[in-house]
Amino acid sequence: MSLMIEDFGGRLASVWSELRPTTRGLVERALQSPGITPATPRANSNTPYDARADNELSRLLTALDERALDANPLLDADKGVELRRIADTCAAVLQEKSRSADVFAQLVRRADKQRDYKRIDALADALTQFAPSEICELARSQDVVVRALSSEALAQFPTQVLIGLLSDPVDSEIARDALRRQAVDYGSEEARQIVNALNQINMNQDDL
Repeated sequence: MSLMIEDFGGRLASVWSELRPTTRGLVERALQSPGITPATPRANSNTPYDARADNELSRLLTALDERALDANPLLDADKGVELRRIADTCAAVLQEKSRSADVFAQLVRRADKQRDYKRIDALADALTQFAPSEICELARSQDVVVRALSSEALAQFPTQVLIGLLSDPVDSEIARDALRRQAVDYGSEEARQIVNALNQINMNQDDL
């Protein structure tokens, strides 16, 4: 695999060499397994989360995509196909294992740029594995697709989970928006009562 990566230039070879052996192994095993695709759901949500591997694979994916976009004539057609296959495999591994808001946004932007709507749907499904605070972070994204997916995911959370976010000074407004969606779009009576109570509190504060 190292020789293959070196064929694509020095920057990629450098990024690859900086990966830990365990992280390189994730990509190598995925490349040898024809069953993995960017739309593959998470096989085991109980697998320990490795934030460092997230960061390493994210940097690798960025380098792969940048190299794939490079119009260098020295990169022949076969190498171009292989490079895109490696990049797609790296993205699939990240989709399967990542619980990072930054990585999720990277994958959504990549899929949207490729107009790969099946992958976007799979990424939306994967949001169920994220912590509510991570999804709130995504709901503040400048990217309209990322923001829409995360807002929809939050509206699917149990109302009690959203109520628990109301005390968070950072996430409270996002939680209120999700509760309003539950009340208006999904007809949740519990959410409607909470939204009305919050509106009443705001009115009382304005009167002071």
